[in-house]
Amino acid sequence: MTLEALNNLSEKEALEVLLKCCGSNHWATQVNSNRPFQRTPALMEAADTAWAACGEQDYLEAFSHHPKIGDVKSLENKFASTAQWASGEQKSVESASTSTIEKLAELNEAYASKFGFIFIVCATGKSAKEMLELLKARIYNNYADELKIAAGEQHKITIIRLNKLLS
Repeated sequence: MTLEALNNLSEKEALEVLLKCCGSNHWATQVNSNRPFQRTPALMEAADTAWAACGEQDYLEAFSHHPKIGDVKSLENKFASTAQWASGEQKSVESASTSTIEKLAELNEAYASKFGFIFIVCATGKSAKEMLELLKARIYNNYADELKIAAGEQHKITIIRLNKLLS
């Protein structure tokens, strides 16, 4: 999609497209309200500004639109609209050892139980082992710190997805 094509979508269509980049309705509505964008940097600035204006409930809503790292069934079913992006972002999990995948699954469950949301990491360019090490380290954070870290990771994912949208 081009920036011009994004600008020419109806408000509803643009909102649907933006929600594929970030599952927060507040974020998507704020970005959508800034259309039309003259250049890509203006879109990215609107994305940054909208995310900075989000709060805990917006973060949690965005997190809920992601499959767990390595959860192939979720990619195929619940997250079908973003499966292509998410599977590409998590590509390294496909080649991970069984023990790494099992440990990721085990710690993902412990993480979700502790924090009430799934482990969010910008997986692009990271191996499954790297993600596992990040998960091992972050599971010891307190809620407030982890929410802030996860929100930062979510925003990285959003920017990557916006760039993919326009490529």
